[in-house]
Amino acid sequence: MKVLVIGSGGREYSIGMALKRDSGVEKIYFASGNGATSDLGENISISDYEELALFCKDKGIDLTIVGPEAPLVGGIVDIFKKHNLNIFGPTKSASQLEGSKIFMKNFLSRHNIPTAKYIETSSLNKAEEFIDTLTPPIVVKADGLCGGKGVIIAQSHEEAKETAKEMLSGEKFGSAGESIVVEEFLDGYELSIFAICDGEDFVLLPASQDHKRLLNGDKGPNTGGMGAYAPTPLIDDTLYKEVEEKIVKPTLKGMREEGNPFSGVLFMGLMIVNGKPYVLEYNVRFGDPECEVLMPLLKSPAGELFLKASTGKLKEMDIEFYDEKYAVGVVMASANYPYSSSSPAEIIIDEIVDEDLAKNSHISFAGVSRGDDGKLYATGGRVLVCVGLGNSIKEARDRAYLLVGQVHFAGKQCRTDIAYQALED
Repeated sequence: MKVLVIGSGGREYSIGMALKRDSGVEKIYFASGNGATSDLGENISISDYEELALFCKDKGIDLTIVGPEAPLVGGIVDIFKKHNLNIFGPTKSASQLEGSKIFMKNFLSRHNIPTAKYIETSSLNKAEEFIDTLTPPIVVKADGLCGGKGVIIAQSHEEAKETAKEMLSGEKFGSAGESIVVEEFLDGYELSIFAICDGEDFVLLPASQDHKRLLNGDKGPNTGGMGAYAPTPLIDDTLYKEVEEKIVKPTLKGMREEGNPFSGVLFMGLMIVNGKPYVLEYNVRFGDPECEVLMPLLKSPAGELFLKASTGKLKEMDIEFYDEKYAVGVVMASANYPYSSSSPAEIIIDEIVDEDLAKNSHISFAGVSRGDDGKLYATGGRVLVCVGLGNSIKEARDRAYLLVGQVHFAGKQCRTDIAYQALED
């Protein structure tokens, strides 16, 4: 099988690593990939969706896997399907679950899927009136895609009103904030749960937990994610069942009924309040860095799994994950992340002489480029993810941080408390 992976981050690198373990995959292409994905396959520099579809036809590519949200919202799946190509991901209309927070909230309301009380509006007066009915903190969201940064948790009525004003004026997020969602703040703990879907059937992946804040103890600004671990002990079989029955099944049923059958990754950002799951947001692709800790736990062949999902045949496959295995991923970011870009810095990785560490850890590269000298350079905000595997979360965490100690580049920064929620006494 020949596979094309769309994207250039650590998520796509991790998918590439999983595909490399699948003996049924003979060749991997990345569009556009990064400086390290060329170690896994071949990078190509085609960005136009029609051109990519023709490239797949020319090369006899059997499956395309879309990593980021922008191509999905932009309709790449529709174009590939028009060319009768297998592609893993939702159509443009189904991608509205992530592309429009207003569509998503109204969809949840129509299908009685648990979520926070909310209003969607483009009127500042209506937003302010609703804000006055809520008890701070108050959540204000821009409708469109904002690279994971379009959600503000305001600590006062005044801050919420000012945020709404900045979004609606275009000052904060441009056209993505022309309409907004204001909603009540749910007090509980967050979980990320992913379902691989084929329009009709689905399989839940082990629940993971992301660490959004830049600094230890969940302090500092929000980021794209500074680390993750899976599976989390913050969920049991009862809660998994609740998620399936109250959220996943009605979502897939509702999308089918509305003419938008959902195929691809349904990423559920959940808040667990008094043991009950509420949907904070949907994404229509793997999270990053959650993908980096989920892919190593997949025992079944990755290529076959994504192909079955893209062709409506998930029922034909018995999907397995490694029992009693845990993964912890620690993001290493550049000096100025997330405030501004940083100067390129050479990445030096010490030789790993410990066999146990070499066998049970790896790096997923993200914001890196390959210099003319053949060396890797840190060129992005989130540069790489050090992933540790183990028979317990602590063992996986310790291995991840041992690997962090082997990686060096100027200005490197990372949190030192990833997975702390699961390890607290």
